[in-house]
Amino acid sequence: MNFILLASGNPFITAYVGSDWFGKLIFWGLFLLSALSWTILIRKAWIFHQVQKLSAEFSSLFSEKDPLNLQFTRSSQIVEVPHPFFEIYKAFKQKTLQIIGRNHLYAPTSEVFLSEADLGLVESQVHTALAAQLKTLEKNLFILSTIVTLGPFLGLLGTVWGILLTFAQLHSRGFSSGNSAMLSGLSMALATTVIGLVVAIPALIGYNYLKNAAREYRRDMEDFSQLLLTAVELQYRRPDHAEKIQTAP
Repeated sequence: MNFILLASGNPFITAYVGSDWFGKLIFWGLFLLSALSWTILIRKAWIFHQVQKLSAEFSSLFSEKDPLNLQFTRSSQIVEVPHPFFEIYKAFKQKTLQIIGRNHLYAPTSEVFLSEADLGLVESQVHTALAAQLKTLEKNLFILSTIVTLGPFLGLLGTVWGILLTFAQLHSRGFSSGNSAMLSGLSMALATTVIGLVVAIPALIGYNYLKNAAREYRRDMEDFSQLLLTAVELQYRRPDHAEKIQTAP
């Protein structure tokens, strides 16, 4: 593959060699955009795969009968990978234990219960943690959307610049001696257009895939958050609330 790209007859290499300094700058800009796009795509796809794997493992450890005693330690090998389920559970547990500790000071008996207001505070903390984790997962995705727009525009700039050079050299040298200049300018114009589209198309596909994956994973986080809230409500709800449920027609 590298041999083909570096071959002397390759039209992109020929267009690059025949372009002026500004044309070469456009080529390098497109190459850098392509490298950045693929780096983000591969990195984000790997992170989403690891996140889904970690979430499935963590969810299997959770017990509705004992929602505040889940024991879990993160592996140091993947500490750079976000773990939304763990962070949501940590925020949920910290807030719940804080409220339980506060209520325990004022409880007339050894049993401690959570009021509707207490559960509302826990729910608010969980939703805040969920939003923070979603923001972490979508970090740097705006770069892909920028590349989707910038790639074709940069290619269009090369196209216009190549045609402009072609007419400028034809005007200065005349039609009889301007065949080489005309071919060089048109080659640069077409090559930058193609490269701009080649840069933008994978970035567009990857961006849409990652955004859809983030939306799907948000539903998973919402389901897990609801599971936590339901479990703690069943564990620490007031007895009068339970009696109302039993005596309701």
